[in-house]
Amino acid sequence: MSELRLVELSASTIVAVNNLSLKPGQEQFLAPVSYGIAATVVNPQSTWQRVVLSGDEVVGFVSANFDEEEPEKHFRSVLWRINVDADDQRQGVGSFAVSSLLDEARSRGMECVYVIYEAGEGGPAAFFERVGFTPVGETEYGEVIAEIRL
Repeated sequence: MSELRLVELSASTIVAVNNLSLKPGQEQFLAPVSYGIAATVVNPQSTWQRVVLSGDEVVGFVSANFDEEEPEKHFRSVLWRINVDADDQRQGVGSFAVSSLLDEARSRGMECVYVIYEAGEGGPAAFFERVGFTPVGETEYGEVIAEIRL
């Protein structure tokens, strides 16, 4: 795999992001990419969306929100979604994307980053714990709220 880098989501990368593949069973833990991309239209000032490239190939996507005015603390600095193409999983792409997100959060003066995910076999819990997130609570719908303190 070539050296990884981030670029902003753009018209030239959006189709490739929408075509990222998943491993069997992962789709139940992830809303369609178009839902995450729509957040840019709703809240363009606080939405941070980046595409992970290996060379010129799109291998991942990360989307977050930074809004110090948000009343719910776990929505002030939150990782909304991370996708890594099925063929590129377990090669450091997701860790690179999270590390880049944490750098962005630090540069904005955030104290922590949250993630909210659905627990379950084959779900993202092991990945989030591996990159440093610690479960700290649950939503009213039973989803896990986890954080990384910066």
